[in-house]
Amino acid sequence: MNNNKKLLIFGEVLFDCFEDGSTVLGGAPFNVAWHLQAFGCSPLFVSRVGIDELGEKIHQSMRDWGMDTGGLQRDPLRPTGTVQVSLIDGEPHYEIVADRAWDFIDARAVPDVDPGLIYHGSLALRSPRSAGALQTLKDDSAAAVFMDINLRPPWWEKVQLEKLVADAAWVKLNEHELRALVHADDVIDGVAVDDMRMHAANLVDRYNLQLAIVTMGAAGAFAMDGNGAVFSIAPAELNPVIDTVGAGDAFASVCILGLVRGWEVDTILPRAQAFASAIVGHRGATTSDRAFYEPLLRQWQLDD
Repeated sequence: MNNNKKLLIFGEVLFDCFEDGSTVLGGAPFNVAWHLQAFGCSPLFVSRVGIDELGEKIHQSMRDWGMDTGGLQRDPLRPTGTVQVSLIDGEPHYEIVADRAWDFIDARAVPDVDPGLIYHGSLALRSPRSAGALQTLKDDSAAAVFMDINLRPPWWEKVQLEKLVADAAWVKLNEHELRALVHADDVIDGVAVDDMRMHAANLVDRYNLQLAIVTMGAAGAFAMDGNGAVFSIAPAELNPVIDTVGAGDAFASVCILGLVRGWEVDTILPRAQAFASAIVGHRGATTSDRAFYEPLLRQWQLDD
């Protein structure tokens, strides 16, 4: 990793609309870019919004947060994205509207940069236009790719997903997404085995990954590197949980921060877990309160 090069974060930005009528700015790539900005990384966020009130709110929020808005495209034909979020047994469920502005990201409108790392999820690639834009950016760059898998039925196809993973150096996904991606029907001595580490090993080996990071909710997380070494983190004492929207994005942002700063995997995981645990203690996936980030940043600086 070259610390002096730009981080390019590609994908959707939208408003999460909750059952109580509240709305929160979100979208996994946007959340990651927002946190990285708070961590001092100044990423280039590449997405597309409508020429409408919600699009202007996003643009203004980015400016207020100090983010580079050069990668935020404006679409004269399609509206800014929205998602209806409902919480069922504490878990978020999403109704994602199709044909929004972020489905039509244009590679020709992306500023000319030479990124040190490209981050993307999987949802924004449901559209051939945005998928093609990402492929162009990858083809034009030597940057390594961090892929954060976010499977939202019906907006994914396994064949496309496998091709994307093959282009990545680092992949983050949860246990359900890992099962969906690998053959989760391994059999040993005639008995079906559903072992997350076995599945992770299959994933790393098949796609020659540098690192696979698997989050497992209340059970914590683990990572497996290209040599098969496993690093695990158990969850800390649970903070009061308001909602879990964006917990995975918070986790991913610290993983990227750690890769950029050269942290070891056994340092990245507990820091990512600590930040994700903090995020679930308030509504939505981001916060505009800079003081929220300060305790962790101070602790990391002391530990380093």
